[in-house]
Amino acid sequence: MALCPRDGDQAAMRRGGSRLLPALAATLVLTACAGAPPPPDWQMNAKGSLDRAAEAYLSGNSRREALEFARARAELARTGRADLLARSELLRCATRVASLEMGACSAYEALAADAAPPEQAYARYLSGQVEPADVALLPKAQQGLAANPAAPDAALAAISDPLSRLVAAGVLLRCGAATPGVVAQAVDTASAQGWRRPLLAWLKVQQQLAQAAAEVDEVARLQRRIDLVLGAQP
Repeated sequence: MALCPRDGDQAAMRRGGSRLLPALAATLVLTACAGAPPPPDWQMNAKGSLDRAAEAYLSGNSRREALEFARARAELARTGRADLLARSELLRCATRVASLEMGACSAYEALAADAAPPEQAYARYLSGQVEPADVALLPKAQQGLAANPAAPDAALAAISDPLSRLVAAGVLLRCGAATPGVVAQAVDTASAQGWRRPLLAWLKVQQQLAQAAAEVDEVARLQRRIDLVLGAQP
């Protein structure tokens, strides 16, 4: 199978869109209904650590990310459920895709045999290997992508969650379907959130586009912006 969808599969990938990352983390916590007992501590602790780990990574603080993720993994391991560990590894890999670090999701792959079908589908999505049958297994957060399969700019703008938008942009770039508008949205999204790591990655992509178009002034402007971000402490 090709790394990225081709021909008819391309529309299927866009219909699947980017799985909302909050859904991945939130499913680790079962919200208590009125009168029901509160969720166990491990659920709350794991979700809190996963949220902090993602924020730390995107902000450029690798040390804190590693510490928080280790805490989350320890909480999840207490349950003996490999499917929950697999889900957490997917969340971690998604932050890498958002930051254009496209390596293999090896920690998830070690747990993939025990992952549920939706997580297996999402893993294929992250790697650009979405199959038509996967679309129904992905959340319905990206309906705009289904309505506009040939308009990635508008579809990306319809994704309200910032991290999900960046992941979608990363997958589009991985598959060679990211337009300059997609890149600009990714830059603006990372900038608005103060996410240093993906901002640097997307600014460099934007600069490469400007270089290819021989836009000398734009290349210089983007370099000044890159230098400004590089000077910020993670």
